[in-house]
Amino acid sequence: MTRRESLGVMAAGAAAAAAGKLLPRREGTEMPAIFLAHGAPVLLDMDEWVAKLAAWARALPRPRAILVLSAHWERRPPTLGATQTVPLVYDFYGFPERYYRQTYPAPGAPELAARVRSLLAARGPVADAPDRGLDHGAYVPLVAMYPEADVPVLQLSLPSLDPRELFELGRSLAPLRREGVLVMGSGFLTHNLRLVDFDGTAPVPAWALDFDGWAKDALAREDVAALVDFQRVAPAVATALPTTEHFVPVLAALGAAADSGAAATFPIEGFVWGPFTRRSVQFG
Repeated sequence: MTRRESLGVMAAGAAAAAAGKLLPRREGTEMPAIFLAHGAPVLLDMDEWVAKLAAWARALPRPRAILVLSAHWERRPPTLGATQTVPLVYDFYGFPERYYRQTYPAPGAPELAARVRSLLAARGPVADAPDRGLDHGAYVPLVAMYPEADVPVLQLSLPSLDPRELFELGRSLAPLRREGVLVMGSGFLTHNLRLVDFDGTAPVPAWALDFDGWAKDALAREDVAALVDFQRVAPAVATALPTTEHFVPVLAALGAAADSGAAATFPIEGFVWGPFTRRSVQFG
């Protein structure tokens, strides 16, 4: 790169920052959007699961920043978490003390926050929660994927549990992928805490296999109509998802990659704690 080109890049960077925009990646790499099963704090003691998440991160392009939509933060209007490093949110109870000492001091992402605000402006107001740190749906998988905590991270609340609204929210965020941002939905495709089997001795129930199979097929085909209407068309949905907050982040990830033209893949599969599917999805 010549000195003139270098100065041009620096000037463009300053202008983009002032406008709340991320520069396009010079190498033209487009990030996928992903949805992952985030487990619980104990995930980080499960070596095989940690290894799968770490391998997935190594296979992805290096993100310039990460935007997380977790099942564990619902707030309307869409709200941006802290843009600087603040303490984590230990949004769980009854675990051994060591889980409350976990840290993840990822850099804040004020530039990404400004860009998200601009992308969502046409949808309505965007709020701020400057003291709200990453919850376990965000930091647990990130500890496994980016253990050095050296990628800027921003969390965005789920403004609704309405699948169509979250899909359209994801579509509004789609330009971020071309700017080096990893859009990450975090939840569980099946989530029934009343039927958890922490001993792992019971077989996976048929209803969980049926629901997971349906989800795999619908996601592989990127069948937006079926996924948006999952509460009516999916098998065993009332048992698989007594509440839906853990499923719907997948719609935001799907929306963010709706124009990618690439088939969905499943970097992590299988079950844990009985009927909880670990199925995780990469779009694009």
